[in-house]
Amino acid sequence: MPRFRRTAIAISVASIAGASASLAQTPAPESTLPEIRVKAATPPPSPYGPDEGYRAERSTAGTKTDTPLSETPQSVTIVTRQRIEDQGATSLQDALNYAAGVRSDAYGLDSRTDSVRVRGAYPDEYLDGLRRTYGYYTSNTRFEPYALERIEVLRGPSAMLYGQGGTGGILNMVSKRPQDEPRREIGVQFGSFGRRQVQADLTGPITKDGEWLYRLVAVGRDSGTHVDFVPDDRVLLAPSLTWRPNAATTLTLLGSWQDDKSGSTSQFFPWSGTLLPNPNGPIPPERFIGNPGIDRYDSQRAEAGWQFEHKVNDRWTFRQNFRYAWNEVHYYTAYADSFSNPSAPYIDAAQRVLDRFGWFDERKNRILTADQHVEGHFLTGSVEHRLLVGLDFASFRETSLNAFDFTTRFGGTLPPIDVYAPAYAPYTPPPLAANPKSTQRSVGVYVQDQLRIGNRWIVVGGLRYDDVTSGLEGAPGDKDHATTGRAGVMYRFDGGITPYLSYSESFTPLAGTNLAGVRWTPMRGEQVEAGVKWDVPGKKLSVNAAVYDLKEKNRQVPDPTNPLDQVQTGATRTSGLELEATGQLLRNVDIAAHYNYTDIDEKLEGLPRHQAALWTTTRFALGETPGFLAGLGVRYMGNFRDVTGPEIPDLTLFDGMLGYDQGPWRFAVNVQNLTDKIYFATCLGRGDCWYGARRTVLASARYRF
Repeated sequence: MPRFRRTAIAISVASIAGASASLAQTPAPESTLPEIRVKAATPPPSPYGPDEGYRAERSTAGTKTDTPLSETPQSVTIVTRQRIEDQGATSLQDALNYAAGVRSDAYGLDSRTDSVRVRGAYPDEYLDGLRRTYGYYTSNTRFEPYALERIEVLRGPSAMLYGQGGTGGILNMVSKRPQDEPRREIGVQFGSFGRRQVQADLTGPITKDGEWLYRLVAVGRDSGTHVDFVPDDRVLLAPSLTWRPNAATTLTLLGSWQDDKSGSTSQFFPWSGTLLPNPNGPIPPERFIGNPGIDRYDSQRAEAGWQFEHKVNDRWTFRQNFRYAWNEVHYYTAYADSFSNPSAPYIDAAQRVLDRFGWFDERKNRILTADQHVEGHFLTGSVEHRLLVGLDFASFRETSLNAFDFTTRFGGTLPPIDVYAPAYAPYTPPPLAANPKSTQRSVGVYVQDQLRIGNRWIVVGGLRYDDVTSGLEGAPGDKDHATTGRAGVMYRFDGGITPYLSYSESFTPLAGTNLAGVRWTPMRGEQVEAGVKWDVPGKKLSVNAAVYDLKEKNRQVPDPTNPLDQVQTGATRTSGLELEATGQLLRNVDIAAHYNYTDIDEKLEGLPRHQAALWTTTRFALGETPGFLAGLGVRYMGNFRDVTGPEIPDLTLFDGMLGYDQGPWRFAVNVQNLTDKIYFATCLGRGDCWYGARRTVLASARYRF
């Protein structure tokens, strides 16, 4: 028995014996004994959630260890479950509307993919710390936010930790996991464009001793979008199971199956009739110029994996994350030829008729990912170390069939269309041809040390080596390798203020080829970042500021001549400033606010220099009835231009929420784009414009039991 425990027991026995003797010698007083209050210890915050309110305290995203955000020398924004719910987010884009460093609607409303930019770059999607997507967006299935506990935005290069991640950063989505306490909820949603959704989230212990826990998340949706003939239907099942045979070992099995039926809300309309005038007036935002019954973006995704942790002793812990995913997308679309002659895209004198292109693609991919590491805690003199040594592996394979068609004017079979009065003529797509199978395998070895020197200094450093082989059927494999690193230093002042300076690198091998069959060259990047983090004493509020300078080579950008392809650029540079405040401003007032200044290289796709957003939720009582809540948000985007495209004017949008949350019931009405402002997220220099999302109203009800 440890010495301190024997001492504590001896003191307790002596105290009881002394008290008994005293009571035996002293007459009992007539007054009652003083009240004794026992307060249970609050469990420490989890790096995976669930979180209380809008502020998360800990995360594994920036270090792969359970680390406070205030001790992570890199910018990290976490969108908690409460924020997702209060803001009525129905997609990843919606959930990131108020996240610092993010352009959440880079291509407006896009039913095919979540068009998010972080620090001017395309972030890679991760799920529970493992890469989720490879290749272009036509290989992707959009994730369901109801199945998430939180969304983590790690800004800046992170190759030392993840091996593969863009220069701008990564989006790590954290799945809902089994919980100790029973909680069951069912809910419904009704909204704009015929949206009808039912959802359920059930979790709790299976056995009385808590050795086995379960969770089941389910979603069923039937919905349209603001574009005619484009649905947004979904079925999702996400079961999970946790086994804890003892205090040292935890195994969580995670699975999901998702089936989406949708189309393309992106019609690639020309400048004329959208941002620029047309004698026939503006093209209606709901206009569909594809072929009903043929156009679709249908996807299925199934995945299964586990998260394992075993504490070898008080100092060393072993972890392994594993996932196998299967994804299939059928993408059939006819879209406007706004690219052959951007300044004069119409083929008739009345400026009504557009040529069209047809793209027909069936794509399947398989992704196997695994990450295993050991974490050790030890001292060298007065320096505390948290050492991380790991190895990860990823395997990607993709097969595809596709065909391309032109309008009859160019010798194809796809008829042109009058965008102001479309007539949907019968059409049969051409037969699809097989493409060479594309593969990629990568192995990475990494080591990281988090050092605490005294009570003030925190130093983080790491190195990684990656070996990647990319294959294309019928051709020899390409091999790439890289050594990447990171370094950061922080100093903790009194009052919760922690300035930091960091350096990090990125290495992103790209699977597959462009439409001409040319393999992609890996992207490389580096960043210097300086900032300060402030956890306001006595409040659940964090305020962060950061400046950064990013350099990158071989960024993928849209092909100026084909919107379904990409090209790679040379060396580019992006710099910026980010300010962010998240948490509880007052006792019943939560906020999420940010300002971004982004100075992006002119070779890259245009972004606004200035962005700002503020969302606030107030919880209050009406008379003696508590539980009411109201939210209001404002989003600002400065004017900008993409290369030779027309200038996008500055823009202010408003969002709102009214609700009641008391006991088992929660009712809410969320409205995005309150004033129903018709706007354009961007107009690209190649000739096409992208409408932003129209006003959407979402009424929801939830019951917990």
